[in-house]
Amino acid sequence: MRTAIKTRQHGLTLVGLIFILAIVAVIALLAMKVVPTAIEYSAIRKAILSAKNSGTTGAEIRAAFDRQANAGYIDAIDGKDLDITNVDGETTVSFAYQKKIPLFGPASLLLEYAGTTAKTSATKAMN
Repeated sequence: MRTAIKTRQHGLTLVGLIFILAIVAVIALLAMKVVPTAIEYSAIRKAILSAKNSGTTGAEIRAAFDRQANAGYIDAIDGKDLDITNVDGETTVSFAYQKKIPLFGPASLLLEYAGTTAKTSATKAMN
């Protein structure tokens, strides 16, 4: 005589699969909208370091940054948005800006970016 052994099936239901796919889609949507702004922030930091090294006055640094920004497709900030200070013979270039990313309906994501070339422990230096 044979006895049937009951085994419980394992797996994912259709509802569970749809739920997981929805979560993955939301994460992918956020990544596709945030990653370009992070790449632009990195390009801005590199352009500011290059502009600081190529100019000695505020006007020269701003002009050099504008050239770099034009070549690097940077449109979040301009040279006029840079805060250039000279303390003890050391030129410091700082910037801060916000990027608002619309998500859906009235919901949006606000990212705040800031950077400086200052070499202090209070702020994160770009070097």
